[in-house]
Formats: sequence, C-alpha cells, structure tokens
Amino acid sequence: MDFDRSTGAPLSNYQSALQSVEILFFSRIGSHVLLRELGAGLVELLGRHLNARLFSALMLLMAAAIDLWEPRFRVRRITPGGTVDELRQGVAKFAIEVEFRPRAHLGDPSVEGVRTFGLRFGRTAGVTE
Repeated sequence: MDFDRSTGAPLSNYQSALQSVEILFFSRIGSHVLLRELGAGLVELLGRHLNARLFSALMLLMAAAIDLWEPRFRVRRITPGGTVDELRQGVAKFAIEVEFRPRAHLGDPSVEGVRTFGLRFGRTAGVTE
C-alpha cells in the first residue's frame, strides 16, 4: 500500500502509479539524493518555445521515463492536446494511454486494462485521472 505524498491518505495501486509518474515527470534529473538518475528530463525543457519538435521530444521523454521507472504502466499512445490560445499562454496538455499492469513491479506482467490519464504543463501543472 502506498500513501498520498501531500495528504497521507492511502492510495489504490493505480493512484500510486499515477503519483509515481507525477514525481518522475516533475523531478529534475539529479535532484533525488539517493537516486540521482531518477527523472524524465521534462522539467529541463520547460520555458522553451513550444513547437512540433519540442512536443515530439517531450512525448519521447515521457514514454522513455515511464518505460524505465514505472513497470505498472506500458505506454500505448501519447497525444498532445490543448487549444492554440492555451499553447500561446504556455500551457501544454497531453493524454497518455497506458496498459495498466498492477503486479508488474512484482514480476507479473498481466494487463488489467487500458487507461488514459492527463498531463498538464503550465500554471496548474500535474497528472490528472
């Protein structure tokens, strides 16, 4: 069982995996003392001009980070989203479709189902169900 890092409330296995992805995506590489290599490299790209090449790089980094660090998810598809006005204001959104494998961290790769969660960069950044 895992716990919410801000409230201390117990989390389901899926919520725990989402929390892990959020920590992974919003951690600078080298910022965790006991695991310096943890991170996705996304924070290092924030503040750059949003264009197609940056979106491609962000999606590649997201998929690679989940593949390396969160065995309960296997990425199927990442879709950029948001309106033109949101992009002009520096808000980027992504929908991440994954196969949820609740026991993969224990060596059982069986898939429970396909789920989609959101990722948002901007004033209210985070991972959403």
